[in-house]
Amino acid sequence: MRIGMGYDVHRLVKDRKLIIGGVEIPYALGLLGHSDADVLLHAIMDSLLGAASLGDIGKHFPDTDAKYKGISSLSLLAHVKALLNESGYDVVNIDATIIAQRPKMAPHIPDMIKNIAATLKIDEAQVNIKATTEEGLGFTGREEGIASQSICLLTAIV
Repeated sequence: MRIGMGYDVHRLVKDRKLIIGGVEIPYALGLLGHSDADVLLHAIMDSLLGAASLGDIGKHFPDTDAKYKGISSLSLLAHVKALLNESGYDVVNIDATIIAQRPKMAPHIPDMIKNIAATLKIDEAQVNIKATTEEGLGFTGREEGIASQSICLLTAIV
């Protein structure tokens, strides 16, 4: 069994879609990034890669590579799944938290879980996603950005 943790943050800006957990969320602002800037999936991928000692998303999907410009993070997550399989690991579970003052994430969490479970080919019960605010404190509280944390457990494929 191997544990991994991940963290990611992106700035909120105008003229970008807000995509979290592979779900497009209606909102006036979106997250700035080279890919679709899906902060939740980025944290999850980093936790998975870390647990398998495979580095991080910057190593595998550098923001200097044009082929990742605007790419769906669900596609990147599918690639991470393939890397895990090649390295002999299966996902036991994922527990992640989205940190955002607004918009409210709760209505979108079931679809996020479906997207993640389907992409990783695991049961939805193996994925837990929560959301919290920071009570108006810090960059997320001031609605300057959104952050996410993730922890996962992997097991060796038998």
